[in-house]
Amino acid sequence: MMRSTCDTPTEHASRYLQQLCKHWMHKFAVEFDAQAGRIALADDVALAMRADPAALHLELDAPDADTLERWQTVVANHLERFGFREELAFDWKAA
Repeated sequence: MMRSTCDTPTEHASRYLQQLCKHWMHKFAVEFDAQAGRIALADDVALAMRADPAALHLELDAPDADTLERWQTVVANHLERFGFREELAFDWKAA
């Protein structure tokens, strides 16, 4: 299993966390509240999120590098759409 993390600076972390979880509720197993969320994106892929006043903290687990990279892009693209009023930065790092 591989893991990458990303700390995205934003004052709207809780809003984006909740939007992403609600958006994917119909498709994936999702658990969330205003400060934390978890989405089972596939049998072997999971996204954990934590919101604080300064950033949205993301932790993505996947079985291999290609799957991890693909889901990093999918997650970032969705969050960028939700946060279109600001420029969100995604700097994924191997954990």
